[in-house]
Amino acid sequence: MKDPEDWVTGDEPMTGAQRSYLDTLAREAGEEISADLTKAEASEHIERLQAKTGRGQ
Repeated sequence: MKDPEDWVTGDEPMTGAQRSYLDTLAREAGEEISADLTKAEASEHIERLQAKTGRGQ
């Protein structure tokens, strides 16, 4: 899998699916996540929050 920073589209706004999943993960982790992340930033937060919440194992 490519590193998110290498994605050609990594600097585009995150997708609706990423936003929805991030909202779920952030709520479980007790965090607030910015609504205007890029795809690459969202991917990094998703990975971090999956580790924190034990999802995606």
